[in-house]
Amino acid sequence: MRALLQRVAEARVEVDGAVVGQCGPGLLILVCAMPGDDAATAANLAAKVSKLRLFKDEGGKMNLSILQSEGSALVVSQFTLAADTSRGNRPGFSGAARPDEAEALYLHFAQCLRDLGVATETGQFGADMAVSLVNDGPVTIWLDTDTS
Repeated sequence: MRALLQRVAEARVEVDGAVVGQCGPGLLILVCAMPGDDAATAANLAAKVSKLRLFKDEGGKMNLSILQSEGSALVVSQFTLAADTSRGNRPGFSGAARPDEAEALYLHFAQCLRDLGVATETGQFGADMAVSLVNDGPVTIWLDTDTS
C-alpha cells in the first residue's frame, strides 16, 4: 500500500457539496492499495501510521504520535498514488489494485486505525471528492509498504 500523510490543522472531504468526512488537528491520509496487498498489509500500515512521531511536543520537536497528541485522521482513497509516469505524458494506473480489492483494503486500513484508538473518518470510495485541508507545518510524509 502507498500512503501520503499530511499533518493538518483540519481537513474535510465533500461529495456533491455535502461533507462526508472530516478531522480536526491530525492527519489527512491519502491511501492506495496495490496488487498483492492484503489485510495484513493494511493493518501493518495503520500500525506504522499510528506510531509515527509527526506532532510537536511541548518543546516544539516532532516527538509525538497521532495517538499521543490525541489527533484524528481523515482517510481518503486515492488510486492515483499508483501513477506510472515513466512513458509519455499520460499517467498509467494499472499498478493500483482492482477497485473491489482496493475498497476493502481502504476500509480495513481505516478500521485498523480506529481499532488502534485513532478517531478516524473517511471519504467515499470511487466518488468525485473535493478535499480541503489546512496544512500544519507543512509536514508531508510518503509511505510505501514495499519500501518502509
